[in-house]
Amino acid sequence: MVGLRFQFQAAIDRGDAVPVTVDAGAGPPAGPEVAADVGGDGSDSEDGTATRSLDTSADENGGGDGRIGGGGDGADDPLWVNPRSSGLPWSSLGAVDGLLTFRGNPTRTYHGSGPVPTNPEILWERTIGCSNSPVGGVAKQWCGTGWTGQPAVFPRPAVHQDTEGDGAGDDGADQAEGADYWVAVGAYNRQVNFFDPDNGTDVYPSVATGDIIKGTITIDPDGYPLVYTGSRDNFFHIAAIDGNQPRELWRLSSIGDEPTLWNNDWDSSAMVVGGHLFVGGENSRFYVIELNRSYDEDGLVVVDPEVVFSTAGWDADLLAAVGNQVSIENSVAISGTVVYFTNSGGLVQGWDVGGLTDGREPDRVFRYWTGDDTDASIVVDGDGFLYVASEFERGNQRARDLGQVFKLDPSQPDDPLVWSRPVTTRLGGGVWATPAIHRDVLIVPTDGGEVFGFDRDTGDVRWQFELDGPLWSSPVVVDDVYIQGDCNGVLHAFDVSDTTRRPRRLWEVELRGCIESTPAVWGGAIYVGTRAGDFFAVGDR
Repeated sequence: MVGLRFQFQAAIDRGDAVPVTVDAGAGPPAGPEVAADVGGDGSDSEDGTATRSLDTSADENGGGDGRIGGGGDGADDPLWVNPRSSGLPWSSLGAVDGLLTFRGNPTRTYHGSGPVPTNPEILWERTIGCSNSPVGGVAKQWCGTGWTGQPAVFPRPAVHQDTEGDGAGDDGADQAEGADYWVAVGAYNRQVNFFDPDNGTDVYPSVATGDIIKGTITIDPDGYPLVYTGSRDNFFHIAAIDGNQPRELWRLSSIGDEPTLWNNDWDSSAMVVGGHLFVGGENSRFYVIELNRSYDEDGLVVVDPEVVFSTAGWDADLLAAVGNQVSIENSVAISGTVVYFTNSGGLVQGWDVGGLTDGREPDRVFRYWTGDDTDASIVVDGDGFLYVASEFERGNQRARDLGQVFKLDPSQPDDPLVWSRPVTTRLGGGVWATPAIHRDVLIVPTDGGEVFGFDRDTGDVRWQFELDGPLWSSPVVVDDVYIQGDCNGVLHAFDVSDTTRRPRRLWEVELRGCIESTPAVWGGAIYVGTRAGDFFAVGDR
């Protein structure tokens, strides 16, 4: 396998344009020149001065095939994700503006847009409520939002007015009235809820599912008025939000003819690249779905999805090591043409999807076993390195030997471990939060309440401190401010401008209930729900 770093460097050495892609027929044009995060660390460069632009010029053929840029190994593939987009907004790759999926972009490394509040208070709150969903046949009440539960922030979609009252849109479309942006969150009330970011009022009817929503929804990155969400109702859903009422267009059952393991939930936040949707299920299968999006004669969005690939998220060696209680709960990440995910058996995999548009099935090009349950999503830096964080639940020898935090080099598939470090010796502990890449450190909160700052090159602990655990909310870093929710309902902010020093506390805001969900930072406000049943906007007055 040719390493992604070396693919990218070869393109630079040849003087090729560095490609970014959008799906054919996508609405918004490519973005302007952007400052590049050359290290995947949220900064423009290692010294904070140099900038690089992603080439967003049209392809020379002018064929409208949705490809932007050209050259480079694999770079002419519409499913290519520029590795150097790590840390940048998804819009740098041609997506619409906003925070559209868990951790914001295909490498799961974009945390939001500032400014970050400096003296925040609760600006508004909404009651999400509760619903019942059994666990092991026993009734259980779930309230608010949970893991991962990150809100999406996106431009309000075009809506088609139904003046005839027949549920179909009229000719033409106008923007929905009200806020320029919407905030949407999947929640334990079994719905995707849509709020005005300024005052918390409802801006659109909720998308209903048959059970709770635990994961993070995805908004279509190419401007189609579509919401993608899993649910505990056994289905993955695609819903349209361009009419007066939402319309469910398609659903994928977790129960089918193919072999499955564990259960039928969908916690993963889907990724949409090149007209394909990539998602893993708790049935332990990985799916690739060609969406075939378009508009009908009334101007309403339609889809004609086709599952073009599905594979087991396990292999015989994994089951021999850990048994068959294996599921995919993390959200897939994409760098280059490789989709990365892991599972509750600790099997890290990379599948090259670059041949899909030529009719070739994805090929597994990377495998690594952490030894234990890995629910946190993989994050990928600008050089193609993977950062993985695991729990410590089985207590097997491999997990004891390796620890719970890993840096892996997929360009060396036979010996990919760069470093690994322990964060706990307590059985049942470890990491559920997805780590954050910030400059030259990796920020890792733990179930026990410890927060580690690891040197990304060496794996050494730069600093460490404690909050009230468990810390399942994933860290968010915007404008050198690290935001972390804890299970006492406190939202913390720390100054991480100097990564060599222990972060300095900036402020705290008390909310009600455990904060398991990952906050969304956008335009001066922070949006997050809690397990007490409420949803909050926090910011400066």
